[in-house]
Amino acid sequence: MNLQRTLISTLTVLAIAGASANAETLSITIENTMSSGSFFFTPVWIAAHNGGFDSFDAGAAANNFAGITSLAENGNTGPLSNAFAASAAGIAGGAQATVAASAFMGDAPVYSPGESTTFNLDVGDASVNRYFSFASMIVPSNDLFFGNDNATAYELFDFIGNFNGDITINIFGRDVYDNGTELNSAANDAAFSMNDGQSLPESGLIRNFFSDAGDGDYLDSFFGSNTANGATISSAFGANDIIATITITQVPAPSGAFALLGGGLIFARRRRSN
Repeated sequence: MNLQRTLISTLTVLAIAGASANAETLSITIENTMSSGSFFFTPVWIAAHNGGFDSFDAGAAANNFAGITSLAENGNTGPLSNAFAASAAGIAGGAQATVAASAFMGDAPVYSPGESTTFNLDVGDASVNRYFSFASMIVPSNDLFFGNDNATAYELFDFIGNFNGDITINIFGRDVYDNGTELNSAANDAAFSMNDGQSLPESGLIRNFFSDAGDGDYLDSFFGSNTANGATISSAFGANDIIATITITQVPAPSGAFALLGGGLIFARRRRSN
């Protein structure tokens, strides 16, 4: 009897440990919640990591964050992905992806107002890759983007790999940043800033958008311009408007741990009958 209890307890511990060590999969939905005729955003870079990757810092010099600068100026996530892969978080097995909205009839795969997409992300070891990061460029703009400058702001899992529950991230206009590398001017936008830093320079510091007088006027200056999808900008967003929503849920895992435990119970019973 004592042997049976010991065996069951051991198998239970192994089952729990095995479950936490297995790769976890999350379902992620990204949506542009802006009103019709408003701004778009580019394919979104996302990552699950150990909390050790800082994609940018508000108030810091943009030239310290080449990855986020490339994203903010032209929507290119490649340098940011490379920086993540080379970081301690990436080397530790962090997961990342760049997610575009589905192109419609040849349109550019940006997120139009009202458009969303849902996909799965395999995060690896949930007890390690506990935190979530994201970034995307606002278009049209010279170098506006949204993202999280606190690497541990969004905790997906606790320290033993248990999912913390469904997460909804509402991104407001006040969560948009100005990369500070290109002067805010619609006339100086050069095809929505896809010029990789060839526009007129600005302060060089990353700052919260809507913190300077005239930021709202800058958005209004794009009224009447056409986007890559052929739409015409006719409305802007404010600091208190929700411009995007990211929803994260857990994809149910196979019941392998329970199968293991069940097998242990059968084994124990067989041992007892012999």
